[in-house]
Amino acid sequence: MATYKILSLDGGGLRGLITARMLQRLNDDPEIAGWLSSADLIAGTSTGGILALGLAAGKSPQEICNLYLNKGPDIFDDSIWDNIRDLGKTVGAQYSNKVLKKELKSIFGAKTLAELNKRVAVPTFDLDNEAADTNKRSWKPKIFHNFAGAGSDGARQAADIALYTSSAPTYFPSADGYIDGGVFANNPSLVALVQAISQSNIPAERAKLDDVVLLSVGTGISLNYIKGQTLDWGYAQWVKPLIDILMDGVAGISDFQAHELLGKRYQRLQVVFAPNESIPMDAVKKLGRMDQIANTVDLTETRNWIKQFWL
Repeated sequence: MATYKILSLDGGGLRGLITARMLQRLNDDPEIAGWLSSADLIAGTSTGGILALGLAAGKSPQEICNLYLNKGPDIFDDSIWDNIRDLGKTVGAQYSNKVLKKELKSIFGAKTLAELNKRVAVPTFDLDNEAADTNKRSWKPKIFHNFAGAGSDGARQAADIALYTSSAPTYFPSADGYIDGGVFANNPSLVALVQAISQSNIPAERAKLDDVVLLSVGTGISLNYIKGQTLDWGYAQWVKPLIDILMDGVAGISDFQAHELLGKRYQRLQVVFAPNESIPMDAVKKLGRMDQIANTVDLTETRNWIKQFWL
């Protein structure tokens, strides 16, 4: 039986509905009852960060599904006036974060990371460390967590951290100088694993690698590729696919490395969309389709893995 259980949740905008629905189905499965509540650490990036913080705050997967279905269209409301102001998306973020801020405050209130029911690790990216020594001023990855010790972010409000990690470049404005952690850890499996076994943790909170099991859940992927052996492309050609390439690339390497480190104690749950089917992270009109996919995907392999390695 595992002694340290990690749940890792990918980024992916509104596709977080797929993750939440699959978790809800697994959570309702009588054969593995109680598995979700026994997680020791929940890590999440971007929409996965909102999910991770919500679950750690005691929200059910069904409640989070309702957030996507009921509030998603308002959060990703792309008005014509906003497009005019932003010169047709050339300058300015595509969406305002006002509704997102409001909903996050509604979910978390003033709750701090220290007041959550679970340990969490949430990747963000700090655009300016504001170092007093200008020779050391730089941008850097930042992992917000509530582990005990000198480096803890326990005093920070969960609503703020949820906003930081989901401030995806071009989609939303940065928030207090932070942007979406998906720029370096869209799949936060390795972030979670390192946080769990970190030597900076106090001994009581430090996990041993051999005791860790890790379930990593994605938000779905399209089977993308670019034809051609020699692509003599510039900014104009690369700008559209580059973000997807980077996101899929960092998620893929985290998947590989986690599997190499944990072997059978690692499980990746990822939906692959039908050939030629694309579901962007802001696809409001495809929320119904996302729910359908998550409600029909076969979860037998993951359920059996939870029975064998988690419970």
